[in-house]
Amino acid sequence: MLANVLGRRHRSSQYTALATAILAGFSFCAGSAQADDAPPSIADRIPALSGASAFKKQLKDMGLTLQMTYIGEVLGNVSGGAKQGTIYDGRLEFMLEADMEKIANWQGGTLHVDGYWIQGTGLTRYYINNLMDVSYIEALPTVRLYELWYEQKLAENKLALRFGLLGADSDFVSSKYAQLFVNATTGWPEIFTSNMPSGGPAYPFSAMGFRVKYDATDAFSLVAAIYDGNPAGPGTNDPQRRNAYGLNFRMSDPALLMQEAQYKYNQDKNSTGLAGQVKFGAWEHLGSFPDNIYDGGGQPFILSGLPPSELPGNYGVYAMIDQQIFKAPNDPTKGVGIFARVFSSPDDRNLMNFYFDTGVNVAGLVQGRGDDVFGLSFAYGKISNSVRQGANIAGLYPLPDYEALLEMTYQAQIMSGWTAQPIAEFVIHPNARLNGTNFPNAAVIGIRTTMNY
Repeated sequence: MLANVLGRRHRSSQYTALATAILAGFSFCAGSAQADDAPPSIADRIPALSGASAFKKQLKDMGLTLQMTYIGEVLGNVSGGAKQGTIYDGRLEFMLEADMEKIANWQGGTLHVDGYWIQGTGLTRYYINNLMDVSYIEALPTVRLYELWYEQKLAENKLALRFGLLGADSDFVSSKYAQLFVNATTGWPEIFTSNMPSGGPAYPFSAMGFRVKYDATDAFSLVAAIYDGNPAGPGTNDPQRRNAYGLNFRMSDPALLMQEAQYKYNQDKNSTGLAGQVKFGAWEHLGSFPDNIYDGGGQPFILSGLPPSELPGNYGVYAMIDQQIFKAPNDPTKGVGIFARVFSSPDDRNLMNFYFDTGVNVAGLVQGRGDDVFGLSFAYGKISNSVRQGANIAGLYPLPDYEALLEMTYQAQIMSGWTAQPIAEFVIHPNARLNGTNFPNAAVIGIRTTMNY
């Protein structure tokens, strides 16, 4: 039973093999952002796709925003980890958003649906066996519904109410500068994936929920949400197999609550100061969680043979910052920016009790390559002291300690709507030495291409 506690991970990325070509979805490529954040479309630059571009504009005039994105990548574990090997994985995202004012004269309403066609094999699952996935698109191959929601804006658009199938990673802990990186943990942090049932309501999962966002001023916002607390539902097998297609509209599990305060400054292009944003947040899960060491009688369960004691609830707090530290001479929205995030959760019921990540982006400083971005990031997740103590009682060595991940990447624009991105990652203490594992540090290299329609 101790192995189950020490290895208790609600993974957001596990896989089976499937091969495809990076350019297979070329004519279908398209953007993954929400309608008001739509990236440039490759269809606008290639004459052969002019018909598709015109069709997209016709839909926009009708109140329908169509967006697609194709991401394909080749990644190889060249040393360390569980074993060496090379994989291909890919993801096609489809998004359709309806402006209800144009369609039905319903002011302030938006209907949104998006989903994924996921292909390929995961390097983390089959070759490295680490906690922090080396790619945020890694998941079991499938066609999956992700979000399906309705949003209503009120109070002169200051208040936005959203309900339906929601991804929490769309609204919480997001960093402008962290979006460049390929690894998963600088998006939805590993401390959430490890500590929340089924990894929480984040890719590849979403959950039924209700979200409120209030923009008190142009600078200050509050976001709060309640979700079903287990997107895949209870069980001991792979959560992605329990909810293989994103169609588990669960509403009966103990709830997950999330709140975040956001303050941004110097956002105007004409501002003389350096742009930035700070966020403070907290989460609480209302379910029960097994103690990492003790049974109901207060004895180590590995010695007594009894089930772990059930502890009421779980929670965590976090703080984060995005900060521009240098403005590009020709474009004040670019330059050098840094991010940093820190998270904490209780030690006695969680696999990970502390997490930190940081990184730097450099954009718009190379003449003739104004849309290229260079980035360097670092992430660190500490295994809870109680998990370490339980391993010591069980006689498992080496004792679990931490996992860290370093990434260096360069995103080069081939043309508007199409980028290529070489990647190098270094994973320190893969699997954090859980269950007595002692995998060598892993080195990963690869390349990703992203195309938007």
